[in-house]
Amino acid sequence: MNKTSPDKLKTLGKAVIETEQSALAALIDRIDENFVTACNIMLECDGRVIVIGMGKSGHIGKKIAATLASTGTPAFFVHPGEASHGDSGMITSKDVVMVLSNSGETDEVVALLPVIKRLNTPMVSLTGNANSTLAKAAAVNIDVSVSKEACPLGLAPTASTTATLAMGDAIAIALLEARGFNEDDFALSHPGGTLGRRLLLHVSEIMHTGDGIPKVSEEALLSEALIEMSQKGLGITTIVDKDENILGIFTDGDLRRALDSNIDVKTCLVKDVMTKNGKNICADSLAASALALMEKHSINALVVVDDNNKLTGILNMHDLLRARVV
Repeated sequence: MNKTSPDKLKTLGKAVIETEQSALAALIDRIDENFVTACNIMLECDGRVIVIGMGKSGHIGKKIAATLASTGTPAFFVHPGEASHGDSGMITSKDVVMVLSNSGETDEVVALLPVIKRLNTPMVSLTGNANSTLAKAAAVNIDVSVSKEACPLGLAPTASTTATLAMGDAIAIALLEARGFNEDDFALSHPGGTLGRRLLLHVSEIMHTGDGIPKVSEEALLSEALIEMSQKGLGITTIVDKDENILGIFTDGDLRRALDSNIDVKTCLVKDVMTKNGKNICADSLAASALALMEKHSINALVVVDDNNKLTGILNMHDLLRARVV
């Protein structure tokens, strides 16, 4: 087996990146009236965007469809080969078809054009050949041509697929902005992802409530507070008055500081060594906000209160970890 030198491999790799970088740079001037028309066609669509592509264009099409769907534009991918054998029934006159083909002459794609025309479905094409059959059949064609492929043989789709993918992203994000799609919308379409959890999960859903809240009265001894902390296992206890108003908190850190001051654990009242005005948060706040507050103040737990500053729960860093907010 021939062994290529490390420097040669680096040179080859850099050449690919440079070629694709040039292909992407050339796209900037093609964000033109055709781009605007394509976006408006999709914005006016009452159905879905059906993305079609064959081979490598098909792989890129799947990604574009997924990006559109996750950013507020209902979309899915249809394989042109399957469309010729029944899946064209997924396409309706209310939809928009986005067809990808570098040559614009892909047999499986061209074979679908009469069907799309008969359905009177608006079609947007992304091609590398503005004079191709596909480009001429489309309501609007977006030019994604490249001067050369990164493949030294000029055969493997490389720069051309990169350009098509980038243009698809440009369309998706332009539509996202035009629709006013925001973080909450994104979270709803990604409920299982980390961002979804950060944007959808509220403190009330993961906090400790009822008997799970560590709390003692203001007249409790420090030793009693320590027992409560041990039983509840959250590294904190709250100190409340008879009306459940928060007077303060006592944490593992407070215990270390109290012991350093040589107090008598058996006779000391917890209110004399508690932290007053501890950080708190409302139950309807996002769990991500609780995390940000903990990180900002380098603390591991938060008291949860209602609008009247009444104790309603406790949240600690382990709760956020279990909920995969962190």
